[in-house]
Amino acid sequence: MQIGFCGLGRMGTAMVARLLDQGQKPLVWNRNPDKAKPLADKGARVAPTPAEVAAQSDIVLSILLDEPAVRAVYDGKDGLFSGDVKGKLFVEMSTVAPTLPQELARRARAKGAGFLECPVGGTVGPAREGRLIGMVGGEAADFARAKPVLDRLCRKVEHVGPNGAGAAMKLAINLPLCIYWEALGEAIALTRDFKIPPAKMMEIFAESSGGINGLKVRGPAVVKALETGERPPVGFTIDGVIKDMNIMTGWAKHLGIELPALERVLASYQAASRAGWDQADNCSVLFYRLDEAQKVAR
Repeated sequence: MQIGFCGLGRMGTAMVARLLDQGQKPLVWNRNPDKAKPLADKGARVAPTPAEVAAQSDIVLSILLDEPAVRAVYDGKDGLFSGDVKGKLFVEMSTVAPTLPQELARRARAKGAGFLECPVGGTVGPAREGRLIGMVGGEAADFARAKPVLDRLCRKVEHVGPNGAGAAMKLAINLPLCIYWEALGEAIALTRDFKIPPAKMMEIFAESSGGINGLKVRGPAVVKALETGERPPVGFTIDGVIKDMNIMTGWAKHLGIELPALERVLASYQAASRAGWDQADNCSVLFYRLDEAQKVAR
């Protein structure tokens, strides 16, 4: 099976590197071709257009910044849908509102192609090591066809329902994580006057009901940042999280529901972005909160 891949940002690059490690020779495309060179040096083939990726591949994966980027790759003059794609299978892995994969799936089927969405939980490190969690929306037969490829990228991949269900599930798991980093910053601020060692704090959080699974992965980076003042390595930026939270609030509006906790936390992330944390790792909202607490220290 020839694998195609469109989009070589942080996540896409890590995922293609993982496929290369697994003995695959993916055909890749990126808007900026310079980003493809390190992967080409490791054995990936580079296509001039998304259309060429679709023409030469059995299955095409894509992970892109946002809905406009996804539409450009699928619908551009030389986009994925611009040629004969009968029999192809597309797997869109970007974080978008559920309406977009639902639309793309209808259009793919009209062309005789299959379509899944499979947004993933995890950042660059897990992507590089094949430890992502995939949430798939689409038809069961398409999932069965894609699973051998997705298993190379994910430690767990689940078919959660029809097209749109995977996108909704991704928004759902991201929401409490967004809130958690803000909450952790507020929690640590309560200890400000007592100078509790960061490593001890993170150990207690991780072993208590005040911790989350993500803390076991990101905890060491948080400790180092608290101890040294250095910013944590970037897996996903503050501005990227703001983009995702805006998708969540837009989808909630579509559903006619309220997300009061998320809306308050979104304002905090936006303030952190304005304060210069925009390209910092998403957990850095907690450091912004601690900076704000320090300004009013006695």
